[in-house]
This record gives sequence, structure tokens and C-alpha cells, in this order.
Amino acid sequence: MHILVTGAAGFIGFHLSKRLLEMGHSVVGLDNVNDYYSTQLKEARVAILEEMDGFKFVRRDIEDEEGMAALFRTENFSHVVNLAAQAGVFYSLENPSVFVKSNVLGFLHILEGCRHCGIEHLVYASSSSVYGLNTITPHGVHQNVDHPVSLYAATKKADELLAHTYSHLHGIPTTGLRFFSVYGPWGRPDGVAYLWTKAILEDQPVKVFNYGKNRRSFTYVSDIVEGVVRTLLKPAEPNPEWRGHRPDPGSSSSPYRVYNIGNRNVVELVYMLSILEELLGKKAIRVDLPPQLGDVSDNAAEVSGLVRDVGYNPTTPIKTGLANFVAWYKDYHNAK
Repeated sequence: MHILVTGAAGFIGFHLSKRLLEMGHSVVGLDNVNDYYSTQLKEARVAILEEMDGFKFVRRDIEDEEGMAALFRTENFSHVVNLAAQAGVFYSLENPSVFVKSNVLGFLHILEGCRHCGIEHLVYASSSSVYGLNTITPHGVHQNVDHPVSLYAATKKADELLAHTYSHLHGIPTTGLRFFSVYGPWGRPDGVAYLWTKAILEDQPVKVFNYGKNRRSFTYVSDIVEGVVRTLLKPAEPNPEWRGHRPDPGSSSSPYRVYNIGNRNVVELVYMLSILEELLGKKAIRVDLPPQLGDVSDNAAEVSGLVRDVGYNPTTPIKTGLANFVAWYKDYHNAK
């Protein structure tokens, strides 16, 4: 396969590109390397990929309509994985226009490229945040998701709607993956594992929102990547049982699918904190705080659809995953 991976300098995009290259595929990695978080970390990821055979890096913004159209015409991709997005639930409260430009307009340019260039399968990042005010857990893709509680979530729901429209009108196989709390080596500095590890090692206060009662399907990055690869190899197909009078939100009469991708084992944030304290050999200076605006308290993944259709099977225990993350963090930051 000749694959476009957008957001290749990002956390998941880096790991996915590396895995696809190891499998023998060619990858064009695209990223604008913005300064939402450390560009040094992003550049370090790209440097590793550029040492691998079959990788080409393109420094471009998916908001660049002409640039994206030219890239699709030139490269003749067989498959596309769109991971480029402005991330951050809470950042979306401060900079809403950035999210609409990147996550909606940018995604439209991806869809247009797929439309005009005969892409075999588009896999794109949605988010578990789309479940919003839903209280039935674990969250499942057959639930209605029309009540987001952050603009970030709203843009991800918009992506799913745009993808369905293009699947219906143009027959493009599209699969959206709702990621659940991904962590691991080379992770994002705004992720809870990164923030708390940094704070503990530097003897800084650890902010514990909702008093640590939030529950998450923390998912190790290699388990995520395995699921993405398996999904990419299985283009979405129409659901022959789909009916308009009882529409299933997770599938369609068009070649469209949405899946949850996450660990089935759910843990409270206080448990994650206790593991980090054990791994780091230090107690956190804990500051308990009320819930954050835009956050959800219970975010558990129901992944039976992905298990059934691609054999998805996340296996990394959170203690193992966090130990790997801490080891990477200490090495990368030369921390003790």
C-alpha cells in the first residue's frame, strides 16, 4: 500500500507510520508541526521516521486546499489515515475557530482528495468525546451522539457526518475510529500520564480533577496502532441490514463504519496516579479539584464491533504500559 498518514509528527501518527513502514508499506507522512505542544518532540519523532525506508515527510497544513489537492494528484495514494487535527478538549474552549478550521475544513480537503483520486479506504480519527452527555456506559457506537459537551467533540461528530455524506454520494469507503485515552512512549505533553509524571518528578502539584473519580479506558498506543492497521486493511462496506426507519448510527447503507477503539478495562484516575507514584518512587503533591468544564466523568469503551470485524484485542495492562511510558520519559528528558 502507498499510504498518506496525516498528523505523522503526532503521537499516534508517529507510531502508526513506524508500524506501517515496518510492514513494508510506503508512507507519506504529513504534518504542519504546529506549536500546540513542543515542536522539538514532534521533530524528534519525524527524525526517527525519516531514517526508515519508504518514508517521505511533507510539511503542510491540511487547511491548505490547493496544496492538499496537488499532493493527492502527485502521490496516487491507495489508502489514507487522517490523524491530523487540532486536539485538546479544554483548548477548544479558548480557541474555537482553530478547531473548526483544522478539524472540519481540513478534513473536507482530505475527503475531496479521496473523492478525486480513487482512494480504496479512508480511516480517520474521531474521538470518545463525542459521547458527551450520554450516561449509559460502556459507550457503544449504536448510541445517538448528538449532545457533545465541548467544541472539540462537536468537530469530531461533524467529521463523522461529513464522512458519511461522501460515502453516500461518492462511494468512498470511510471508517471512523473513536479513540479512548491513548497513552504510551512519545505521548503528548498534555496527556494525563505525561502531566502527572512531569509534576511528580519535579515536585510540583498534581491537579486531580473531579477528585480522581473520572473513569477511563486507558489504551496503550501499540494496541491502538494494531487496531488502526487491521481496520485499514478492511475497507468499510454497506450494512445490508441497515434500514432508514430504524437507522443504526454506527453503520449505513453506504460503505461507512464507526468503531470504538480502546481498552475494555476501565480504571479510575486515582488508580493511574497510584501506579505512577509506585513507578516513580515518589508521592504526588495531590490537589483535588472539581470537574473541568467540557469533561466527562465516565468514558468507557464498548469495542465488540471492532473485535468482531477485525479481531481487535488490546492486551497491554495499564501497569505495563505506564512502566514503558515512565522509562521513555526518563530517557527522553534525562530525568531521574
